[in-house]
Amino acid sequence: MSEDIERYENALELELFREYRDVIGLFTYVVETERRFYLCNQVDVQARPVGGDIFFELTLTDAWVWDIYRSSRFVRSVRVITYKDVNVEELSKPELNIP
Repeated sequence: MSEDIERYENALELELFREYRDVIGLFTYVVETERRFYLCNQVDVQARPVGGDIFFELTLTDAWVWDIYRSSRFVRSVRVITYKDVNVEELSKPELNIP
């Protein structure tokens, strides 16, 4: 039984990776939090002090979420609040060569 579950989850991960590979060219940014990985076209990160701590509020637009259990990974906008570090990376786009 546990082997069946493991095979199922491995198949879902492979399917997710293939989808990621197919859609990454549609997005401008990669955003990584402690819980999720996102692709998006716009990202706004705000540091918010609370007492002696800081949390981050992210607003992502036109996003894709790395999550094997979501039925729809494409979302119009996402608001994420996290107390951990956030990594935002702009993807490099290959130069468009028009013949």
